Amino acid sequence: MDLFNEETDWAKELRPLITKYKGKDHPLNYKNIYQLMVMVVLAAQDSDANINKVTVEFFRKFPDMKALSKANTAELHEYLDKVRFNGNKIAWLQEIAETVKEDKNIPRTMKELVALKGVGRKSANVILRESGAEAEGILVDLHVLRVAPRLGITTDGDATKIEKQLMQKLPKDMWGEIGMALSFLGRETCRPTNPKHSECIVSHVCEYCLKHKA
Repeated sequence: MDLFNEETDWAKELRPLITKYKGKDHPLNYKNIYQLMVMVVLAAQDSDANINKVTVEFFRKFPDMKALSKANTAELHEYLDKVRFNGNKIAWLQEIAETVKEDKNIPRTMKELVALKGVGRKSANVILRESGAEAEGILVDLHVLRVAPRLGITTDGDATKIEKQLMQKLPKDMWGEIGMALSFLGRETCRPTNPKHSECIVSHVCEYCLKHKA
């Protein structure tokens, strides 16, 4: 039997996730949108924990976009040498700083954000959510990439297609929060191995759970 149910009211079923996780601190320990922008660029293909650690001293040295714009490559390497693929990321940050110049100029729209080097839709969705701007998409990180197909709300393994399917099936008033809620579900409950079905508040509509739960 195909457990994927096109008739599932996903908006109704997933709202409890938003209720559970809304207001939960983002895994990146940022203090302002400048710090968040830097951190989301650095966090690509690296861990949030590592980025939280290495940016403590970085932000003391470069407290805002204006300071970052004046930094040379050697200085940035000194502070970011433990970041994966730091060469590319440093170049991206330098171009962002040169373009944006000051914190007040950090974009608050999807179009403007993704036009910046090193900022894709995932990062842009995070920045829009955390800055309180209007949602224009749904965050799809590596956790959502796993959780959404498991639930059965999406049928693809590609982040772009998953975001599109989520946007089609969920009302816009959920877009800003549901991505992060699914991400937290993936971090805490719907783990890659041994997911905690008994603790999952959406297990009753989850394809993966219905197929694998003992």
